[in-house]
Amino acid sequence: MLLSIVPSSAISSSVISMVTTPGLPQYGSAVVVGLISLLSLKEVLSASSYWNLRLSNSFNLPIIPLLLSFVGIVIFKVATII
Repeated sequence: MLLSIVPSSAISSSVISMVTTPGLPQYGSAVVVGLISLLSLKEVLSASSYWNLRLSNSFNLPIIPLLLSFVGIVIFKVATII
């Protein structure tokens, strides 16, 4: 009885495909760009007079997780090729 009130287009449009593909998130390129920019900035600043141990540690804090993510991206890409 309830189905006769709802138009058939509303019923068919409510069906959504819930298929997800396993893999890395779509932000892999942002990880690579961020890692390259932080590493280059660290290299430039290490030659300046402002460089000290505290600044080195503050650069290592975001670089290490980005580096681990980069290694994960490379392993995933190699595994999809093989």
